[in-house]
Amino acid sequence: MALVMHDLRLIHTDLKPENILLVSSEYIKVPDYKVSSRSPKDGSYSKRLPKSSAIKVIDFGSTTYDHQDHTYIVSTRHYRAPEVILGLGWSYPCDIWSVGCILVELCSGEALFQTHENLEHLGMMERVLGPLPQHILKRADRHAEKYIRRGRLNWPQGATSRESIKAVLKLPRLQNLVMQHVDHSAGELIHLLQGLLKYDPSDRLTAHEALGHPFFSRYHGRS
Repeated sequence: MALVMHDLRLIHTDLKPENILLVSSEYIKVPDYKVSSRSPKDGSYSKRLPKSSAIKVIDFGSTTYDHQDHTYIVSTRHYRAPEVILGLGWSYPCDIWSVGCILVELCSGEALFQTHENLEHLGMMERVLGPLPQHILKRADRHAEKYIRRGRLNWPQGATSRESIKAVLKLPRLQNLVMQHVDHSAGELIHLLQGLLKYDPSDRLTAHEALGHPFFSRYHGRS
């Protein structure tokens, strides 16, 4: 999805699960062993798997060309890249960050960053991915300077409430989160996600690089 758009020099700017649809609604039922193992008396538990993995992306209302103005806020909150929050400008990598968040959500069943406040959002990023680099924080625009103190994120000192701090502290590191939900190829998935969720947009995987990652090539070779 992002690969085709980026080849056309388009940035979607609002990639999220609601904007990614299955082409076909047909599915098959298979036993859900994880659920049935907890209830051995009832073997009727099953899950629905799509017959086709083909998808299509929708909602191009905020899509923009690479050469257009990129100073305004884009992306739905949970899938918003750090450079957007910090006012650093944005380009193709903001879509890649969103894809990383979507993959984590597909893995765990929950949005990775469930927040509606910028400082808490950045605090969640640091909790899951480690400290934000100082060279990125130093470039924050005047609207985001209030989130930074002495070259570091002003967290938890600047938190609005104890509940906000608790919401951040309950999040696991990315590696631990993935390993809670993935039995096979966890290492490859973690490596892929680490590339998609790099803080520095210039270090983040491109759509071409991500598609060539072993996590995808392994399963493409099986088909």
